[in-house]
This record gives sequence, structure tokens and C-alpha cells, in this order.
Amino acid sequence: MDLETQAKVPMMDDVGELTHVAYADETQHNIGRFRGIGLISLRYVDVSSISAGVQNLLRDSGIGEFKWSKLNSRNDRDAACKMLGYAIKKACAGVLRADVLTWDIQDRRHTVRGRDDIANLQRMYYQLFKNVLRVRWPDGSIWQLCPDEQTSIKWHEIEDFLNLASSQVEIRRDIFSQGNSSLGLKEEFGIKQIVPCQSRKEPLVQLADLFAGLAAYSRNRYDRYELWQRTHGQGQQLGLFPPESQPSTRLSNRDHGRCYVLATFNVACKKRRLGVGLEDSRGLKTYEPSNPINFWWYEPQHEKDRAPTTYDISR
Repeated sequence: MDLETQAKVPMMDDVGELTHVAYADETQHNIGRFRGIGLISLRYVDVSSISAGVQNLLRDSGIGEFKWSKLNSRNDRDAACKMLGYAIKKACAGVLRADVLTWDIQDRRHTVRGRDDIANLQRMYYQLFKNVLRVRWPDGSIWQLCPDEQTSIKWHEIEDFLNLASSQVEIRRDIFSQGNSSLGLKEEFGIKQIVPCQSRKEPLVQLADLFAGLAAYSRNRYDRYELWQRTHGQGQQLGLFPPESQPSTRLSNRDHGRCYVLATFNVACKKRRLGVGLEDSRGLKTYEPSNPINFWWYEPQHEKDRAPTTYDISR
């Protein structure tokens, strides 16, 4: 592991009883119909080796920093396929989980006047934490959360809130909740600290970005994927690189690269029997959420489950 990668791993003296780490990034929180958050979670003791493994794949592909939004070259496609293949291998070995939550702003929860997309993003992070940090990992796990620092959420304010809430006996209002009260994320989910990361320095944030971007794209642009399959994907053996061909008049070079990555990932999931659907659901979807590669489509939890609005004075 090189010195740059080594510097990203928290020292044990700094984290004390820390047992697990989660890396998060979101995609299109205020753009497009389908939006999402990716979360890569693993044990603290595995962070160094897995981070170094992803970093080596990026280096081998000639990529300094992977961003789904900039996937536009052969090297980008190569890096994305290698990263996803590596994540699948480690997930099947029980080393890490990849969970992606996507939501539809045209469902009954989100079609409200004055919807506050930033506050809604906070609620979606809450849902993801609730269903991954405590449900999918052992009870008593102590977490460090490492989100991409390039976000609309002010993580330092959330950190301050958690520190305050954990020292209070009284019940306080959780900034993630919508009128509900709790002691907050620290007490509820065992999050010891939140450490925003620079994506370019943290390969596992880049991996979270890849999963989130792929999930949202599979739902937002499934029609383009269908077209790509008809003209390029059917009957071909998928490998690391797409066949050389002239772009369709309806598909950009970027769409060709993204569709190829999606198709390659779909084949790999089917081969490993990971229970990830694509064609029938018209987008990546996992039907058994306990599976280590989990694409979760958020649906309203009850009749009063509504996205927060700028008119909501309870926030």
C-alpha cells in the first residue's frame, strides 16, 4: 500500500473501539427523476487492504480519480468494470456490502409543493443508515462514517449535533427526522464519528459513487440500455472492453460506455446468483435486501410519509 492510501486509513489511537467503516456518496440528489445514495460498508480491519485493492485497479486503468459523471473513455469503462468485479468478489466473500438506495421524485411521497431536496436527502441517508448499519452488521458495531465532502449536506453540523445529543439525557429532535424525536444517529446506529473525505483521495468513496451512479442511470435511462442491447449487446460475449463500433444516432459515447458497464455488471451478478434484477424491473433492483449487493427502491412507508418541504417549520 502506498503512502497516500495509507494516510486515508484512520489510526487505531484515533478511533478507539471503532469496528466498522462506511463510505457514502450520492448521485443527482436534485437532478432527474431517479436519485440515489451509495454506501460501501466493511469491517475496520479490512479497510486498508480493500482501499489499496481499489486504488491499484484505478492505477492499472490509468485513472487518477473515478467519477461516474465523467465516464466517457475506454479507460473509464475499464476502471468501472474492474472496480465492480472486485466489489462483487469481496461482497461474495463476506468482506464488504454495497447498498444503494434510489428514490422516485414522481411518486406520491415526492410530488409535494415546495419539496426540499436537501432535507429529503438527509431523510434518505437516515433510511439507509437504519437499514444497513444496524440491520446488516452485528449488533454493537461502532461506526465511522466517511461521506464525500462534496455534498450539499453540512456534515460538520451533523457531527456537532451527534456530539451534543450523545451527552444529553433528555430526548432531542433528530435533524434527520420529520417531527420524530430520538437521541440521534450516534445513539441509534453506533456512529462514533463522521469524517468527510475528498473523493480523489479515497477509493472507497469513488466505489460508492460508481454504485450510486450506475443504479440511478439504470432507472433513469433504461430505454437507452434497451436500445444499446438491441444494437450492440445481444449475442456478444462481454469482456473488459466493448466492441469497436460506430455510435448509434440516439446514443452518445457516454451512453455507450455506461450501457456497457451496466451490461457487464448484470452478467457478473447473474453468474454469482446475487439476486439483482435488471430487465424485469427496468432498473437495478435486489429482491432480497440481505444480499451483499443490494439495490433498494424506496417506497413510501405509510400514508403520512411525505418528502420535507420548505414550508415545514418543524425542521
